[in-house]
Amino acid sequence: MPASRSLLADLQRLGLSPIPDEPLARRGFWRIGGPADVWVEVSDEDQLRGVMALGVPVTVVGRGSNLLVADAGIRGITVRLGGALRSGRIGPAEADLGAGMANTVLLARLRSAGLGGAAALAGVPGTLGGAVRMNAGWSLGEIGQRVLSVRVVRPGGDVEELPARALDFAYRQARLPPGAVVTRVRLSLLTDPEAVAAEHARVDAHLARRRRTQPLDQPSCGSVFKNPPGDAAGRLLEDAGLKGTARGGARISDKHANFIVNTGGATAADVWWLVRHARDTVWRRFGVMLEPEVHPAGDWPAGHWPLPPPE
Repeated sequence: MPASRSLLADLQRLGLSPIPDEPLARRGFWRIGGPADVWVEVSDEDQLRGVMALGVPVTVVGRGSNLLVADAGIRGITVRLGGALRSGRIGPAEADLGAGMANTVLLARLRSAGLGGAAALAGVPGTLGGAVRMNAGWSLGEIGQRVLSVRVVRPGGDVEELPARALDFAYRQARLPPGAVVTRVRLSLLTDPEAVAAEHARVDAHLARRRRTQPLDQPSCGSVFKNPPGDAAGRLLEDAGLKGTARGGARISDKHANFIVNTGGATAADVWWLVRHARDTVWRRFGVMLEPEVHPAGDWPAGHWPLPPPE
C-alpha cells in the first residue's frame, strides 16, 4: 500500500529519511518478503516516540535474522534502530548498550576489551534487542542470565526501565509489556581473566562447530523450531526424513534439518508450507508438537499464524 505524502512529510519533520515501498527481501537474512509501506531508521528514543505517536502501525525489526516477512510485505511503518540506539558503553563490570547493536559487534568489542559475559549471543546473527526479546542462548547459557535491566518505549510513548526480574525470562522468551520496544539493555560482564579466557575458548569451539554442521553459506533464519524439552528439534526433523524436502525455492537443509534455506527465489509461502509440513510430520511420527522459533511479520493471509492444527 503506497505511503501517503502526509505520512512521509510527518516522518521528515521528525528528522527521518523515510523510504517508501522498500523491498524487505534485501533487509533480512532469508532474502524473502514483500515491501514495507515505509522504511525508516531512528537514531534515538525521541524519534522512535515520534514515529509511534503518528497513529500508524509500527513494526520494529532488527537485522531480520529471525523474521519471516509475508510476501505481501508489512503495512504501516517498519523501523530499524540506528544511531545512539546501536552504540553503547562497555565496562568495567557492566555494559549499557543500544538494543540495535549487532550481537557480532558486541562480542567483538567485549573480546577486544578483555571482557566476557555475552557468550550466549555467539552465533546469534541479530541485534541485542531481539536477543533479549527471545532470550537467545545455547548450552553456555541464555542472555537473560546477564541482563540487569532493559529500557523500553511503550506504545503510548512512555519510557520505562524494567529490572531483569520483571521480564520473567524463560526458554526463548521474555515477558515484555505488549507493544513495547526495547531501546537499551544493561548487562553484567565477566571480568576475571581466567574465566574470560575459558569463555572465549568455548565460544570459539561453538562457532567452529556451527561452521561444520550448519548451512551458514545459504540464506536462512537460523533455527526454525524451538527444541522440545529433553530433545533437539534438528534430531526429530532428521529422523522424520525431512532433510532435503523442498517447496519452490525453499529447502530443508541437507546439512541441518532445523534450517530452511533459500536456494533462490523462495517465497514466504514456500517457507510457511515447509514449516507446517515439517511440524505435522514430526507430530505424526513421534507425537511431539514442535513450536516455531521464527517470528512471522507483515500482512499474512488469514489462518496462517498461529499454524493451523495438524491435519
